[in-house]
Amino acid sequence: MIDAAALTRIDENLWITSIPHRFVGLHIGTRMTVVRLSSGEVLLHSPVALTDELRRAIDAIGPVKHIVCPNMFHHSYAGEAVRAYPAALLYGPSRLQKKRRDLRFTATLSDTPHPAWSGELLPTTIAGSLMAETVLYHVPSRTLITSDLVENFADNADAFTRWYLKLGGILGKVGWHPLLRLVYVNRRKARASMAKILALPFDRVIVAHGDIITANAKESLRQGMRWL
Repeated sequence: MIDAAALTRIDENLWITSIPHRFVGLHIGTRMTVVRLSSGEVLLHSPVALTDELRRAIDAIGPVKHIVCPNMFHHSYAGEAVRAYPAALLYGPSRLQKKRRDLRFTATLSDTPHPAWSGELLPTTIAGSLMAETVLYHVPSRTLITSDLVENFADNADAFTRWYLKLGGILGKVGWHPLLRLVYVNRRKARASMAKILALPFDRVIVAHGDIITANAKESLRQGMRWL
């Protein structure tokens, strides 16, 4: 039986869990997405710390065979996930593999889906960005699975983080802070990647920081990335 306190089911074969997380003093939290493939194998996207309760909830879904570090920053708990599930394949950007030589990556993320995902998860790698993020589109649930494409904070309990979001004009709306836009070193290439993403028929966007986008998801994402 899946522990509802550890995982939240948002669609058939799709779950999320969120944990507190700080980045340069900001209370932004982080989120992992759990996908059960038609084969019964389980994929962990952007792994988080594994409590006993969370581990039991994941194991109740199926065998973990895929662990995805989607970009250059969402890898902090990858080592823990690999130790918990040593039979799983570990995916990440090529640059991350050079950065985390302590991890044994078995596959490089690209626009070509792994055979185990084919037809269920469609990857799009965002070109022109130092984040090197690959976004996954979950076909069965029409869900875009991302980490740092945008943030979506309706509010934030931490005063400093709330000030930071408000100063960047993204408190209460989907967006990407102006300070972080510097990671897009080639906006022409990034716009081409975004055009591919926006052409997908998604109804929901999972983000790592803030609330999942469910209302007018495609238009919200389009508006949140207009600056690009």
